[in-house]
Amino acid sequence: MAKVCKEPGGVVNYPLHLLGIVMKGVVMDRKNVESQEGLDVEAIVGMVGMGEENNPDNAMESVEEKVVNIYSEIMSKYKRKPIRNVNKMMEILKTEYKLLVDKKLVTLVVAAFLAGRPVLFEGPPGTGKTEIGEAILTLWAGKPALVIPCSENYDEYRVIGDFHPLMAFKYGFNEKSFIPRPLLAALILDAGVLVDEIRRSNEEFQNMLLDIIDKRRIIVPELRKIFYAKGEGFQVIFTSNPEDYAQSELSDAFLRRVVRIPFNYPPPEVEIEIIRLRYDVDVELEPKILEGMVQVVNLLRQKAAYKPGPADTVLWSRIAGRLASLRGKQQVTVSEVVDAATIVLYKRVGEEEIVDEALEKVFGLHP
Repeated sequence: MAKVCKEPGGVVNYPLHLLGIVMKGVVMDRKNVESQEGLDVEAIVGMVGMGEENNPDNAMESVEEKVVNIYSEIMSKYKRKPIRNVNKMMEILKTEYKLLVDKKLVTLVVAAFLAGRPVLFEGPPGTGKTEIGEAILTLWAGKPALVIPCSENYDEYRVIGDFHPLMAFKYGFNEKSFIPRPLLAALILDAGVLVDEIRRSNEEFQNMLLDIIDKRRIIVPELRKIFYAKGEGFQVIFTSNPEDYAQSELSDAFLRRVVRIPFNYPPPEVEIEIIRLRYDVDVELEPKILEGMVQVVNLLRQKAAYKPGPADTVLWSRIAGRLASLRGKQQVTVSEVVDAATIVLYKRVGEEEIVDEALEKVFGLHP
């Protein structure tokens, strides 16, 4: 383990888990660095902050200031007062986000937030969990929600913060070398966080998140600093697909501390309304065609391994509309619907026949 001077007379141990040294476009991971014969680390480190001694503005930037600077562009894209009224939230979700959300669901989320509990959206893919969650968090906080897509190797360094390797070599483990990540940024900015596909993470990571949410604070031992949430805008929504057997189970401890809201495929009449709301092509889509498309996806949800969600149905309608437009037609015909189905609904090798049978049964036309 390398040792570098933090300050006169002080020594800091540099942890080698900090990967990814980037210098002049060359990325070197731990193995590459260790394999470089005669690599002058001190010379490289000396290049970091070169000329800073002559910079009159060389004061140490706090973590809070870094967060504001890093995320200012994202936060500036949405400026609105926080919305905590259910009816107003539903109106904006429909008119601005083109999302048709059940009033009970919105009410439950708002109630959970007021009770200080994170929410778990659980259901099959394509049912709008991520999009609806991000929109509600944005409206609740009055600023854009930050999204954390989970994977099995996620840890606190990816979501709370880490230290820039070369800066840590030169200056030690302090706020100057610290790089804040989305979860810490959201807490500081009083913004919402959407943790996508939480089942893809390990139990240790899940428990770490819940401890932070419960106590509304993040401890960074290396900085000897505790960051506290300053308002009610910092809320968390998790998403999960319980039908994905490749993912891990959520622990009882996790489930006890979240409010679980199930998602499912909408009834046909609701799905038709969703498509109408999100169909953005200037080509007519007749009700009969639309009803047939919904019948097809419902047949596939019963028989196919890949079950199309409303997001797939919306995409199918849009591509069919654009095909009709490219062919110079004023309205979508069965021909466009079937052609579009072959690029939207053919998802798994060997299941094309199931899709073809559903199309022929409903529309009487085989691809």
